[in-house]
Amino acid sequence: MNVKAMIWLLAAAGLGLVLWVMAAMRLLPGGWPAFPFDPQGMTLDQILLTFGLMPRGVIALVAGAALGLSGALLQAVLRNPVADPTTLGISGGAQLALVMATILAPGLLEYGRWPVAVIGAGLAAALVMSIGARRAFAPVTMVIAGMLVAMTASAIATAVTLARGEYLLSLVIWNGGSLVQQDWSGVRILALVLGFGAVAAALLARPLRVLSLGAAGAQGLGMNVAAVRFAVVVVAVVLAAAVSAELGLIGFVGLAAPALARSMGARTMGQVLAIAPLIGALILSVCDGVVLTLAGATGEMYPTGALTGLIGGPLLIWLLPRLRGSTPPGTEAGEGPGTRLARPTRVLGGMACAAVMLALVLVWIGRVPGGWAVLDWDSFRAFLPLRLPRLIAAGAAGALLALAGAVLQRLTANPLASPEVLGVSGGASIGYVATLFMFTAPGQGPLTVGTMLGGALALMLVANYARRRDMPAERVLLAGIAVSAMAAAVLSAVMATGSKQSWQVLAWLSGSSSTVGPVQATIMALLAAVVLATAWYARRWLQVLPLGPEVAAGVGLPLIRARLALIGLAGLATGAATVLVGPVSFVGLMAPHVARRIGLARAQDHVLGAALIGAILMIAADFGARMAGFPYELPLGLFASLLGAPWLIWLMMRMRR
Repeated sequence: MNVKAMIWLLAAAGLGLVLWVMAAMRLLPGGWPAFPFDPQGMTLDQILLTFGLMPRGVIALVAGAALGLSGALLQAVLRNPVADPTTLGISGGAQLALVMATILAPGLLEYGRWPVAVIGAGLAAALVMSIGARRAFAPVTMVIAGMLVAMTASAIATAVTLARGEYLLSLVIWNGGSLVQQDWSGVRILALVLGFGAVAAALLARPLRVLSLGAAGAQGLGMNVAAVRFAVVVVAVVLAAAVSAELGLIGFVGLAAPALARSMGARTMGQVLAIAPLIGALILSVCDGVVLTLAGATGEMYPTGALTGLIGGPLLIWLLPRLRGSTPPGTEAGEGPGTRLARPTRVLGGMACAAVMLALVLVWIGRVPGGWAVLDWDSFRAFLPLRLPRLIAAGAAGALLALAGAVLQRLTANPLASPEVLGVSGGASIGYVATLFMFTAPGQGPLTVGTMLGGALALMLVANYARRRDMPAERVLLAGIAVSAMAAAVLSAVMATGSKQSWQVLAWLSGSSSTVGPVQATIMALLAAVVLATAWYARRWLQVLPLGPEVAAGVGLPLIRARLALIGLAGLATGAATVLVGPVSFVGLMAPHVARRIGLARAQDHVLGAALIGAILMIAADFGARMAGFPYELPLGLFASLLGAPWLIWLMMRMRR
């Protein structure tokens, strides 16, 4: 490590110390407490310092070091510069396990939270690793799989939290990555885990050096590559899960620390494993110091994890041009050869009839205190004006998301493209939040417009970034995921404030159609029809673009204009649907794939079939949201995510090298 790097580290350490001392001085007008610390002889401010602020400062260092070491181990064993507990879904799996245990089985937490977190993190890691093994652990494959698993886990955790309001506020603040402490127990636990990780990393440093030659070279030297990978991943999972159990979801520290260690001159495996924990500790300490300073100036205590997310998103974008490795193929060949219907009109007509019949059937049946019931004719006519608008709105939102997904998959020639993955939903979220703060009491109209503009702007920024660097389509997915990570950080910060806007954002995140009236339903349906007509009109563009830019230019396609128009169309469709559904549903990922797999290969048939399938999925999700938790209504986004997660896992498990 050079002198300049040492100066930067010392400066960061000094900044973190100064910020912490400034926060401590606000509590100590009467002087520091004497050692040993006896609560009986302390003032309230001294107790807050000794058992609140002091362990908070120490746990920031310990947790940051644990995350830095976890990221360094994952990057080394996978030879992937953008691997860390966040991008590989490990922290998301721990978060989901802890939320589910807290709400559904609190007895599991009697022996502590970290065993539950380790199980959740281990399951998520096993899923991502099994997907990656089918693609030789290609870097982009691993990150796409990991972050999609993390997005799914986060969506389900948020929706389940909303369904059980008594746990709402504490879980939301914890999920954002809060470092607030009440005693020294968390420090002791994390220190023990970090000690275990440090010893294990020292023992694994030499095998990792050999593995850096490549799997084939390491096997040629007699190494059991699978055993080494398993051991390293287990250590990384335990470190990340312990941090999640104590502090919640703190993202991207494990990504930043090893990257900065290498940029500061660390070259050997031992140097990276030694310096990355130090840098991770300083990153989290400085971030928490900034949070404490903001709290002293504004009175609002933001979760520290939100600030690390704002750092991690730009860092991931910065690392993209430096990423090496192969990715899933951007064609349907990755899923195997698809069929092509000779007469798709019959199938499309049948799907349209099925959507109408499903809506009518779901209006006709329901639950009453005595169980399930079929409405008589008079009751049906009475309930129709109440149920029909929300079913129409849900169907229209599903069609809009499916249309956006179909357009994006054809635009990027990548079967994993969807509004959630390309950052469109994240941008729409920022647009929604910005509208809430710009207007005193925004109605549905301003919220829809703001969300649509946010989605379109995010997609344009991602596309422009990728175009300037001549990135392949799969890199566009990672850039979009980075945008989604930044958006999630902003949402976490807003929700943790406890303001009026935070509750609106929290309710919107899981999606609900309960407040939709006839006017809103009609507007959504008309908008879906306009987007569908526009996509059908652009069918030639959508048919040619998956063949590549050279072919598109060769047949006279106005490439730049076509891309901008389709980007704007996908962004507007996603923004309009996101107002109703929330930012994560995976309908935009599922519906186009289902349409293609049943043989709707031509562009016009593909987009129409995707729209119909998306409508059917969201109508079914709306019915499940109303009936599963009767008499209480559960979040619409929960059911859409539960429909989407199995499809996502099945799709990625089918992809082979």
